[in-house]
Amino acid sequence: MEHKGTVKLETERLILRRHEITDAEIMFKNWVTEEKVTKFLTWQPHKNADETRQLLNEWIKSYEKADYYFWTIELRSTHELVGDISAVNVDEATESIELGYGIGSRWWGKGITAEAGRALVKFFFEEVKAKRVYAKHASKNPNSGKVMQKIGMKKDGVIRQSWKCNQGIVDAVYYSILKDEYEGD
Repeated sequence: MEHKGTVKLETERLILRRHEITDAEIMFKNWVTEEKVTKFLTWQPHKNADETRQLLNEWIKSYEKADYYFWTIELRSTHELVGDISAVNVDEATESIELGYGIGSRWWGKGITAEAGRALVKFFFEEVKAKRVYAKHASKNPNSGKVMQKIGMKKDGVIRQSWKCNQGIVDAVYYSILKDEYEGD
């Protein structure tokens, strides 16, 4: 793969950009404190903005790595930050990249995460030269699977009791899209 790092990406409604330390307060307000958001994720809601700032400092340092991909999702119309999306796993051996995302519940059902995901699929296939982009969700979170379908992914299957999230050990439902299935814009 030809790693590019977290570069700014834009869609019709979104700006995907690197996190900045000044994002801590709005992240704390808009999504990282919501139990609804973290219910099926692997991290707990943040207790205060200092916790968010500490995490941001770690992420910002990681931007130096060419194979580190982590964007905040900004609405183009209002410049409000509503969530984030990232490569949670980059596998050089299989030339595959796993997506992960979280978005504030006020923006659920508006197609924002799918729009951001499609931009990442395009970037990973066209720029990074990945062969496969995939994601997984807890089986009791089917709405995340709907997002994956809107991104263009196909269901690969379920691996029982294979993933640990805030609900405990759960069945993981995998979706993916392959480079030769990707049609681009």
